[in-house]
Amino acid sequence: MYEKVFIHVGQIHIGFSPTEISTVLGSCVAVCLFDKYKMIGGMNHYLLPLWNGNGLQTPKFGNVSVPRMIQSMIDIGCSPSNMEAKIFGGASININSSGEDFMIGKRNVMTAKEILADFKIPVTGEDSGGAVGRRIMMRSDTGKVLLKYASSTINNGG
Repeated sequence: MYEKVFIHVGQIHIGFSPTEISTVLGSCVAVCLFDKYKMIGGMNHYLLPLWNGNGLQTPKFGNVSVPRMIQSMIDIGCSPSNMEAKIFGGASININSSGEDFMIGKRNVMTAKEILADFKIPVTGEDSGGAVGRRIMMRSDTGKVLLKYASSTINNGG
């Protein structure tokens, strides 16, 4: 029987025992990590790509959340060389705007890819961008992710 955990913005969950980890995403991004030898997976959920040094250094920022999740998995015996990643989310929160300030979702996805590349963790799956939200559920002991699209366009981040 799977434990069920729902994560919110700024949270990270590592499933030591078989866990169904789920979240809902708009412009936010979730990275699902899986160590294929330890059979342990984890998921994060972050809102913004970069912490700029002001305020608290929390996992609501991608450049804090992704390395922290990787380190949490290393701390329990996982190895980056055995990990694979899947990236979800990053929808456009304002599809009528082309300004860089409104491309939070795209920048969130780019942040995840850059950090994973730095750790040499391959991205084996991705469903990002677009204009609709997603609900995802990862099984921590298999790395499998189920995805369901929201039925309408995004009005705000998440």
